[in-house]
Amino acid sequence: MKLRNALMSFGAVALAIGLNSCNLSDDAEFECAEDFTGTLMENENVMLGTWELTGIVADKEVDITEDSENNPKKDIYVQYSDCKKDVDFVFTEDRAYTNSEGQNATDCSNKAKFTGTWKLKETVLSMVSNCFVQTLPLEFNDNKTAFSYEGNYTITDVHGIKIQTNVTFTYTKVANDLQPE
Repeated sequence: MKLRNALMSFGAVALAIGLNSCNLSDDAEFECAEDFTGTLMENENVMLGTWELTGIVADKEVDITEDSENNPKKDIYVQYSDCKKDVDFVFTEDRAYTNSEGQNATDCSNKAKFTGTWKLKETVLSMVSNCFVQTLPLEFNDNKTAFSYEGNYTITDVHGIKIQTNVTFTYTKVANDLQPE
């Protein structure tokens, strides 16, 4: 599996690291996870607005660029095209979220959009989309303008070599969505 496919969105990332999924009852009927509802708690307001993907860093060096050079880097993000870097989340007060990919950069063939509902309990972000619950422990920077999360992935480099490594993803809040302190 190419790294691009594993890292395209929270949805793909969350599923790749084995997060909570649907439940089957005793009679094997599918039970869809319920959407999150209700008024936001005060600590959840930090998530409101647009967050853009601004970093992907692996613990091990990987070369995913098809540039005919052997130039592995731990910084995966710099090896991405503009279309692959074009990933964002929008979290709204009604608990809805949208995760978009390839929507803003020019001539992207990786256009995708995922929607669902969300909640933040302490620093754990939970999202429901397509009946599945995904949970990510977030680490915020000091002024809460960026968050990161980590997962373990097997990345296939440009030579077909599979490299297992921890990968940290960073999202930064869009400047016009920053709350005054």
